[in-house]
Amino acid sequence: MGDAPSTVDAYIAAFPPKVRRLLKQLRALIRETAPQAEEKIAYRMPAYTLNGVLVYFAGYAGHIGFYPGGTVAAFAKDLGKYKTSKGTIQFPLDEPLPVTLIRKIVKARVAQNLAKAATAR
Repeated sequence: MGDAPSTVDAYIAAFPPKVRRLLKQLRALIRETAPQAEEKIAYRMPAYTLNGVLVYFAGYAGHIGFYPGGTVAAFAKDLGKYKTSKGTIQFPLDEPLPVTLIRKIVKARVAQNLAKAATAR
């Protein structure tokens, strides 16, 4: 598997151009939607945190993995065409990313984490 990347730029750069383009787009969507989130590498993939983990993403040979945690169930109706599991969504490489849906999911995760932080005070 090689050395773990130390930055998100290094992570993305390791992929072929087609995957790299989608990873860059997903990164930009997350950063635009949650500009206050911290970007880092965790579990060998890009991670975004704000009062806890918001989302992770990863590139694979046939899809982009998007990991918003338990929020997947709340968007089940919108995710019908994608392969999902409890905390994972797979976006195929041969289709455009669902930009509006990704923004909604990231906004929901931000709201969840901010609400959780507010009740912890």
